[in-house]
Amino acid sequence: MPGENLTRDEARERAALLSVDGYEVSLDLRSAVGEETGDGPRTFRSVTTIRFRSNEPGAASFADLIAPSVTSVSLNGRDLDPGQVFDGSRILLEDLAAENELIVDAQCAYSRTGEGMHRFVDPEDGEVYLYTQYEPADSRRVFAGFEQPDLKAPFRFEVRAPEGWTVWSNGVGDLADGVWRFAETKPISTYITCVVAGPYHYVTDSYERVLDDGGKLEIPLGALCRKGLAPYFDADDVFLVTKQGLDFFHDNFDYPYPFGKYDQAFVPEYNLGAMENPGLVTFREEFIFRGKVTQASYEGRANVILHEMAHMWFGDLVTMVWWDDLWLKESFADFMGTFANVGATRFKDSWITFANRRKAWAYRADQLPSTHPITADIRDLQDAKLNFDGITYAKGASVLKQLVAYVGQDAFLEGARRYFKRHAYGNTRLGDLLSVLEETSGRDMGAWSRSWLQTAGVNSLTPQVLLDAEGKVDELAVVQEAPESHPELRPHRVAVGLYRRTPEGALERYARAEADVDGPRTVVRELSGAEAPELVLVNDDDLTYCKIRFDAGSLETLKAALGDITDPLARALCWSALWNLTRDALLPASDFLDLVMRFAGRETSIGVLQMVHAWAESALVHYATPEWRDQGAALLAECARRELLERAEPGSEHQLAWARFFARTAEDEGGFDVLRGLLDGTTVIPGLEVDQELRWAFLEPLVVHGSAGEAELAAELARDDTASGKRHQVRCLAGRPSAAVKAQGWAQVVESDALSNALAEATIAGWGQPGQRELLAPYTEKYFEAIERVWSTRSIQTAMNIVSGLFPSLQASQATLDAADAWLAAHEDAAPALRRLVLEGRDDLARALRAQAAMAKA
Repeated sequence: MPGENLTRDEARERAALLSVDGYEVSLDLRSAVGEETGDGPRTFRSVTTIRFRSNEPGAASFADLIAPSVTSVSLNGRDLDPGQVFDGSRILLEDLAAENELIVDAQCAYSRTGEGMHRFVDPEDGEVYLYTQYEPADSRRVFAGFEQPDLKAPFRFEVRAPEGWTVWSNGVGDLADGVWRFAETKPISTYITCVVAGPYHYVTDSYERVLDDGGKLEIPLGALCRKGLAPYFDADDVFLVTKQGLDFFHDNFDYPYPFGKYDQAFVPEYNLGAMENPGLVTFREEFIFRGKVTQASYEGRANVILHEMAHMWFGDLVTMVWWDDLWLKESFADFMGTFANVGATRFKDSWITFANRRKAWAYRADQLPSTHPITADIRDLQDAKLNFDGITYAKGASVLKQLVAYVGQDAFLEGARRYFKRHAYGNTRLGDLLSVLEETSGRDMGAWSRSWLQTAGVNSLTPQVLLDAEGKVDELAVVQEAPESHPELRPHRVAVGLYRRTPEGALERYARAEADVDGPRTVVRELSGAEAPELVLVNDDDLTYCKIRFDAGSLETLKAALGDITDPLARALCWSALWNLTRDALLPASDFLDLVMRFAGRETSIGVLQMVHAWAESALVHYATPEWRDQGAALLAECARRELLERAEPGSEHQLAWARFFARTAEDEGGFDVLRGLLDGTTVIPGLEVDQELRWAFLEPLVVHGSAGEAELAAELARDDTASGKRHQVRCLAGRPSAAVKAQGWAQVVESDALSNALAEATIAGWGQPGQRELLAPYTEKYFEAIERVWSTRSIQTAMNIVSGLFPSLQASQATLDAADAWLAAHEDAAPALRRLVLEGRDDLARALRAQAAMAKA
């Protein structure tokens, strides 16, 4: 639609002109139920009243609305012709007064893409569930407004819903005369307003706290999910983490939770992990576990709960002016999620998960051609949508961890406290945060910001060890390098650890020193005279953000004794460093997989183990030479089988992790026989409970390899005739090894928009199977022919999923690389966000080819 992609310049101009005093939004959602008509989108009535001021009477501006039709528009009592002022995404507002009232009556469309007002029909019982999702700019699909973060205002919602439904919004609601009316919110941005409606299962609790002034803070708590998930809903654990988080943030922020109640809704077909709507946080319902999962899953859910809670202050109370400073909320929430998990919950090892899992996301993103500074240059909403990435989240959080080490934890938290009090219900930029940190720490934040927030790229730190005649350390230095594309060398606060084997064979740290690494080479003088190390670990304790490298002796030690490192964080850092070496074509993929096969079975941290499993699969699929893949697959499958059947403790979460890994690596009839036996009960592994989720995990590889088919999937769906079961079935159906199946999956996703976002996502996930490269080869050319059309005709979330998910990454050849380059050369004027996704896919492909070449040479 014309004007749908709001630019930063337009937003800046509108913010300079307008101030918003309040919204009243009335939604009639009774149309959500009833038979499908098939004659256009299903719609609901949305009536919005906005009171706002203009500092230039007589000026013109616009309101945002994406809707199939507008019934009426009234500005200051004047009826405007919708056909003249509404173009499908904007409403032209001319001759503004000093004080204005805009009333827009529209028919808005229910969504099936997870954007705007999403409508889900539960196949299990036919019930309809609604929820909204707006970030960065989809509230305009539900009501008219000024869709930019710096035009905050109080909101008052009222909703008419089908009889028997419950409706939730940001404020407390009451039902009277068939209308749900909600308390007016504090001033908030449009993108964090929210409505959830339907026959949800709802559980309540409360949080109480005595404040420093003697007053009492009481926060009503609620948690909700679909009725079909109620038997699995462990709301008590959700409330436990919620209360622990509220205690932690009140202790550290010295600013009471500002938004009244605290509901948490677990909703179906959700595109994100979660969204920080004040008073009504929404989560993907996959955080309700239908089967047995490892503690890593519970830790991950707790981290997300705390991440969203941190947003109540970083993001909702104080909000960035524009999406350039998205990091002002996301980096902080990502850091605070782990910080609070360690400080307040049972997940005391969360920094290990952060070092191993979250940073891997950041390291990958920071080496793509699309990398950008943490404080980014966001020209428009399409740029903003793509900036919810590993840089803004995980690198930003890593840099904040470095900042805490730089200024001290007390100064950092005191800066946060001043920031909230100074800018409550307002909008900020980078300088606003730096100024309070300078006040509290006494440090010049300008140089730190320029190095860490305003430049892109990741540095590598490598130890150099010189020994004296007696075999002791004469000099230990840290060499810092940067890629040619981003040559910035940064100041790092690091700990350098020296490790040796004990008489019992353990590999343990015997010396440690902290140092400020700055420039190309830094000598760590405190370690001179130490006994000669077998392993030098720069960035021990994970204080900074960098790629860890090893000297030759340390690398040989790891190849021989990685599993002997007793400290779990040090071991996790070594796994991560070895994976980066593999991705950078400095360690052959076969060597990495050899380390997995010899040492993964000794990994005690379940989150690290599951990450290592994922890396092993990627190494085999993308970085191993084609000639070695079959051999490597057989070796990996045998390792998984051995660990599952012989070594894993019965009933342990490690047994569960190895069972899932075994299913994903099974590739011969022996492995398939085990899976079939586990499914029909003729094979029993002591301690392993084959629940419904595990049944799907065991059935999928049988289907993908042609050892099971549509009949078995239909029978399994009959056992699990639920929304979750349907997604599993759709993914498996798309994974069948048939040219006709691939053609059907392509048509369903690329040529049609009939599938919901969740079923399209499941189809994409099942369609691209590594063992089906020949079947997928014809789609390389089709992909490059289709993506510009897809980008122009689908919602941005759907288009992103298709462009990223169907990139021909499994066709790892120079011909595919040439095809990507040819498309980029011929489409220099394509949407920058689309070009970015293609560039990222192309870069991943080039990296895979380099890694394959390095393994072939080795």
